[in-house]
Amino acid sequence: MNVRAVDEIRGTAAGDAPVPLSVLDLVTVGSGRTATDALRTSVEIARLAERRGYHRHWVAEHHSMPGVASSSPAVILAHLAAHTERIRLGSGGVMLPNHAPLVIAEQFGTLEALAPGRVDLGLGRAPGTDGATAAALRRSGRQNEGADDFPQQLAELTRFLDDDFPDGHPYSRIHAVPGPVQATSPGGVQSPGRPPVWLLGSSGFSARLAGVLGLPFAFAHHFSAQNTIPALDLYRESFRPSAVLDAPYALIGVAALASDDEKEARRQVLTGALSMVRLRTGRPGLIPTPEEAEQYAFSSLEREFVDSWLSNVVHGTPDAVRTGLDDLQKRTGADELMITANAHGAKARVRSYELIADAYGLQG
Repeated sequence: MNVRAVDEIRGTAAGDAPVPLSVLDLVTVGSGRTATDALRTSVEIARLAERRGYHRHWVAEHHSMPGVASSSPAVILAHLAAHTERIRLGSGGVMLPNHAPLVIAEQFGTLEALAPGRVDLGLGRAPGTDGATAAALRRSGRQNEGADDFPQQLAELTRFLDDDFPDGHPYSRIHAVPGPVQATSPGGVQSPGRPPVWLLGSSGFSARLAGVLGLPFAFAHHFSAQNTIPALDLYRESFRPSAVLDAPYALIGVAALASDDEKEARRQVLTGALSMVRLRTGRPGLIPTPEEAEQYAFSSLEREFVDSWLSNVVHGTPDAVRTGLDDLQKRTGADELMITANAHGAKARVRSYELIADAYGLQG
């Protein structure tokens, strides 16, 4: 058993939280704000999360969405690494079919060199965008190309990360640098450690694959809540002990926003709901202001969608949010909760993470 790998995967609950609490940052860009503003907010949230005792801070790969500035997770993570010291940083996730496995191994080997022992590599098989944009990313006319090859791409990436292609393999003389090869070169002192790999998903495919491979699993409850328990059950049933984990470890992403006032919390999360309405109807844009969301004339179908969407967003006063998160953890048995704050402005998002930390007595 790789003790270092297990220690890096399994967090320790802080304060009164039932499980470790972490942050999922979509680097959202609100109306009237710039990408620069959004990236500065990411740094502010990462610093707060580190100070208050959140376990990790992940960013997610998205493309062609004006309201989400996280198209380049490795670049953002390098920036966050320069502004933090202890908190784990990672991708939630990198969409592997969009990239050559060697490129991802090089990028995350570089991140591991920048922040040794605190980088996670979360991988997804979805494109993180629409089909046409995925085709442009992959330089292919086939919009769905890549997802079906995910297990093979994952195996290749793992070989590059471990630098252990067998003799005779076409890539046996190719090395991802920075990486383990530097430790085996004459005079080499490079650490052979590399980021632990997580599989991400919103359905059963990656849940089963993560279980079979004995890898940690992250489920996107925040946008696929109806599939959460079936996927986690499948992961646990499929799990086989590995050199990485001797038992399943699953986190779930959950949308949550706390405010000093219940009505204000509702105003803030409505901005995320309207943003999702626009995305689902082919009109992606910046995250609207609370005033814009309040004044928007929702159709009956849109209102039905909003009500359904907000039913899975834990929001309200700090005590209400704590109760909601506790209930969700009990229902799912999640080993870790990764919180994403859906709101327009930096102030509301930062305040939410602070209030949730207060509610659980996180001291850092």
